[in-house]
Amino acid sequence: MDAYGHVNNVRIAAILEEARVHAFGVPAGTGAAGPPAPVSLLDGVPDTVQTLIAEHRIRYRRPLEYRTVPVRVWVWVAAVKGASIEVAYSLRDGVDETECVTATTTMVFVDSATGRPVRLSASQRDTLNHIGG
Repeated sequence: MDAYGHVNNVRIAAILEEARVHAFGVPAGTGAAGPPAPVSLLDGVPDTVQTLIAEHRIRYRRPLEYRTVPVRVWVWVAAVKGASIEVAYSLRDGVDETECVTATTTMVFVDSATGRPVRLSASQRDTLNHIGG
């Protein structure tokens, strides 16, 4: 919580990250293995490919009050492009389900040696196109 009495904007960005990792898994070459992600977007991505965040857009619709119940986060793939995806979010108050924040994140896949974009595979695009919002 910040001086204005609601969840701080920096914490909101961290909640978005947690939702992405929970939905899609841990990027190759980082973190430790855990339970499988609901959407296996990052499974099979070689260690030579980095998953980077190119952009966040966050719209604060109303203050997200600090509560003793967790915020509810809806996350989905809004757009699939050649070497990137746009992830969309809706953060809702855990008590009354009021939408407090909407956001999007552009994730890009980059060859770590060359810095060039790496295109999504046909199976990744197919999976993403079937789960999109």
